Amino acid sequence: MPKHSVLLAASAIVFALAQGVGAQEMTYGQAEFLNSCAVCHGTSGEGDGPLADELVKRPTDLTRLAEKNGGEFPYFRVFATIDGRFVVPGHGERDMPVWGRQFLEEDAITFGPSGGEIVTEERIHQLAGYIESLQK
Repeated sequence: MPKHSVLLAASAIVFALAQGVGAQEMTYGQAEFLNSCAVCHGTSGEGDGPLADELVKRPTDLTRLAEKNGGEFPYFRVFATIDGRFVVPGHGERDMPVWGRQFLEEDAITFGPSGGEIVTEERIHQLAGYIESLQK
């Protein structure tokens, strides 16, 4: 199956799972996670999304970040990883999309360059906060 077909199929699966949340209240961070992250990290954040086996490197289990950091959730490291626009090139290749750039492209269209940056940062804060809530 071509990669774009796999991505479309995986996205459809994640969307269907998100719809299964149904009448429950969903935070913006959870909605963003299901829309942008679950296809690789899984709906529970354990690294078992529909595309996980298609990737060269298995996605990180996001539910264990605090555990792997001495019991403290590494909020700003998570924020910087999601954003990705300010990664030092000498630190190697990224395994995941640069969401800050992708979000900003969308947000700048709607809110202009300055407003787009503010909305993009808030989207990433909401997403990082939701990932913090997934910790075991």
